[in-house]
Amino acid sequence: MECPSCQEKLADNAAECPVCGTVIDHEPTVVFVPVSADAHPKLSGDAASHVPGVHGFGLVIERGPRAGLTFLLQPGVTTVGRDPTSDIFLDDITVSRQHCRFMLDNRGLRIEDSGSTNGTYANEVRVDDAWLRAGDEVIIGKFHLLVATGDA
Repeated sequence: MECPSCQEKLADNAAECPVCGTVIDHEPTVVFVPVSADAHPKLSGDAASHVPGVHGFGLVIERGPRAGLTFLLQPGVTTVGRDPTSDIFLDDITVSRQHCRFMLDNRGLRIEDSGSTNGTYANEVRVDDAWLRAGDEVIIGKFHLLVATGDA
């Protein structure tokens, strides 16, 4: 097992990383996959449809803190916000505590703003609710995320 933040090798029953202190969740809602920012400096819509290591939908942090990190979305609701209990925790003042949520089902991926102060943007347009596809850009505070899919 590896730490999702620093990739340090961990014991299978580790509660936290001894190197960076990240708390290890043994039943995660979201799986983190490190992706080199150099490997995907700006994915096109077509390239975002075939990202290695992604099965289903993923969100690649394109710009902002932790650029290159990929969140793999599981079916159901994934919450995003500055609240540490969010499924995707984005620790920055530009992100509301309960900023938005992603809903993934057999129809596809949808984003819904949760009444955030700074808004949620899809392809540079402020949205309350929108369907997403590979190559779309989502902006949450100063985080720019690219919607990706794959078949890994």
